[in-house]
Amino acid sequence: MEKVVAMILSGGQGERLSTLSHERAKPAVVFGGRYRIIDFTLSNCVNSGIYTVGVLTQYRPRSLNEHIGIGRPWDLDRSTGGGVFLLQPYTGRGESDWYRGTADAVYQNLAFLDETKADLVVVLAGDHIYRMPYDQMIAFHKERGADATVGTVPISLEEAPRFGTVVMGPDGRVTGFEEKVANPQSLTGSMGIYVFNREVLQERLLEDALRKSQHDFGRDIMPVMVQKDKVYGYTFEGYWRDVGTLEAYWQANMDLLIDLPEINLYDMDYPVLTRFYNYPPAKIGPRAHVSRSLLSEGCIVSGYVEHSVLSPGVHIEEGAVVKDSIIFNNTHIKRGAMVERCVLDKEVVVGSGSQLGWGDDYPPNRQDPDVLYSGLTLVGKRATLPDGLRVGRNCKIGPNVRPGDFTSTYVASGETIDALRTGRPPF
Repeated sequence: MEKVVAMILSGGQGERLSTLSHERAKPAVVFGGRYRIIDFTLSNCVNSGIYTVGVLTQYRPRSLNEHIGIGRPWDLDRSTGGGVFLLQPYTGRGESDWYRGTADAVYQNLAFLDETKADLVVVLAGDHIYRMPYDQMIAFHKERGADATVGTVPISLEEAPRFGTVVMGPDGRVTGFEEKVANPQSLTGSMGIYVFNREVLQERLLEDALRKSQHDFGRDIMPVMVQKDKVYGYTFEGYWRDVGTLEAYWQANMDLLIDLPEINLYDMDYPVLTRFYNYPPAKIGPRAHVSRSLLSEGCIVSGYVEHSVLSPGVHIEEGAVVKDSIIFNNTHIKRGAMVERCVLDKEVVVGSGSQLGWGDDYPPNRQDPDVLYSGLTLVGKRATLPDGLRVGRNCKIGPNVRPGDFTSTYVASGETIDALRTGRPPF
């Protein structure tokens, strides 16, 4: 059997997730209460029998590195026969630099690929939500005698500018590849998942390094390989979401709350694994009401929770109401507060009687109109909101904001409040 190594691209800045990715790389963002986004890709690897995994990090990697550690939750803490390797860029020699693109990130780690002696390289994105047996895609790749295979899903015309698109012949061979164009030749989208024969991949990466390009798999490597090599498209029919935008991220979390979600977190034959935190059991108070929600360990709920996702350690006091929201770890929502259609980062304190996501007006956020436009309100990590505050729709409350940063008890829809006090870091 061929030896396989996975390379997970995890260096993205994730600007379209706004404050959620200020302190962390996008793959390290909390998802589904107790998981991180990268857990899905790591779990797919080990569930597919891939135990040699390189994680290529760059932007704010501390949270991601801390979460992965030595890989024990995924059985990747191996002294022999594989393991997880955190591959960060470094400077100091002529051939080393910050990663200039997805292809350059793998190119700068060709020595690692040589050391693995792998026959096949699976290149993956660390910021998608899906459960996929890569071994089936690898079998497809081998059966076709392909040099490269790209995972594909159907997309809509509205989504096309966010994706690479693939043109395939009747036999599945790829005849065209376009990256993020407004009027694509097809509505078959690239998942950003590739299987390569290692020697062919190395040759194409070396060629790309010597020419002027963006050093990106979708823009540069795949169009060349379509012309030179045997490239096939593998159609994936399961649940897959690119959570690169705030609206897509919120919707993917809400998808978990229906009776029979397309992505089943409760299938222990194909588990989604994550780092374990030693919290006590969740506790529901005598006058609490909880419906269609996910509650993680350590939650204390004495108020009303509807259609929401709560991470470990969340405390909701009596009389507080949470609807259609995502609440990160150790956030405290005090008595009488109302939180609707919001995303609250870790260790936020919402003052008594506050109302977040208030009103019926929906102007886009003036600072980030392309990010906050669908009615969601964001509160950054460790923000403390005063009692009686009203915050409208499409608002952004920055990390580490304190009550003294508010000039009034009302934040109009579309407005942003940042930490202004001198001596305090912005995040």
